[in-house]
Amino acid sequence: MSGVFGRVFGKSKAQSQATVLASIDKLSETLEMLEKKENLLVKKANLEVEKAKGFTKAKNKRAAIQCLKRKRLYEQQIEQLGNFQLRIHDQMIMLEAAKATTETVDALRTGASAMKAMHKATNIDDVDKTMDEINDNMENMRQIQDLLSAPIGAAADFDEDELEAELADLEGEELEAELLAPTTTAPTAPVRVPAAQQSTRPSAQSSKTEDDELAALQAEMAM
Repeated sequence: MSGVFGRVFGKSKAQSQATVLASIDKLSETLEMLEKKENLLVKKANLEVEKAKGFTKAKNKRAAIQCLKRKRLYEQQIEQLGNFQLRIHDQMIMLEAAKATTETVDALRTGASAMKAMHKATNIDDVDKTMDEINDNMENMRQIQDLLSAPIGAAADFDEDELEAELADLEGEELEAELLAPTTTAPTAPVRVPAAQQSTRPSAQSSKTEDDELAALQAEMAM
């Protein structure tokens, strides 16, 4: 049933749009025709003025007045045509504004329908359910990671506090051993003998050796 109404109202809407467009086109044609007619009347009025000038020069006052009368009639028609054009312009503006309003309302109605369909497709209960599932999955993953990182076998029986205390004792013993260790004496540096003294001693020894050899030689010669 709703489909039938949709087709009927949709067809009516399309016909309304076509009628507005046809009306605007008809008004445009009429406006163009009036403008052409107005231009023709202006030319005729100007021609009557030229004729009146000619009759005036010819001293034909009666004919000149008749020309001016016709000019006045033309001017009245020109003014009337101007009023017609003004009304047509107003009508065209109103129709175009109505057309723009209708199109705007249709666009807003389409957007509202789309939004309604999106809300219908996205239920708040479904969103809550999805978020609960995500939170459950994250909690399960955290528990699995905790189980995988927990120590197993003999390492699971070790007390972390006891291990920390044992490590603190070891560090204290190491520090105490460093404080009680005896200080070692620094090695003495070798005494360097000046070069002048080193050169003096060998020369004295060599002179003593020469004296002994000379005394031995003298003893042999005395024998």
